[in-house]
Amino acid sequence: MASYSCVLVSAIAVSPAKTTCFNGLNYPTFSPSSSLGKPFVNCTLTSSIIYRATPATASCVYHDPIPEFAEVETRKFKEQLSKKLAKDRETFGNDLDSVVEVCSKIFSEYLHVEYGGPGTLLVEPFTNMFIALNERKLPGAPLATRTSLLWAQNYLDHDWNIWISKRGLK
Repeated sequence: MASYSCVLVSAIAVSPAKTTCFNGLNYPTFSPSSSLGKPFVNCTLTSSIIYRATPATASCVYHDPIPEFAEVETRKFKEQLSKKLAKDRETFGNDLDSVVEVCSKIFSEYLHVEYGGPGTLLVEPFTNMFIALNERKLPGAPLATRTSLLWAQNYLDHDWNIWISKRGLK
């Protein structure tokens, strides 16, 4: 299992104080006037909370990729992507199968190498899909990539949780 460190955001209550802000927004400034020589507007903070990042004492643990899950999920992804993109046949023309194949191959590689469950979905494979489709001069790269990303956001973590629970893994 891969181990990753986490950062927790903690809230600290402080007494309300006057701060300067620009255009009425509560952004603290360090200068009584702007670079244009006009003074900032004084305003009172409505919140008495300051947020800061602190290192966590515990670490988050993610699973290593599971090849069997990757195979099953890639098949599901390929089938459903093909159905969704077929609705826009005029965009893809005769290249629909090639577009689906490129997206599925990159998605499969990501699942086999990177994906370790909820919290590990990255945007990088979808950027790679877009680049690969454009390099091959295949039509509909933005639509195919966006559809792929939305599918992953909607199904991938949920399918992982079902997969893990059926096999008694944690």
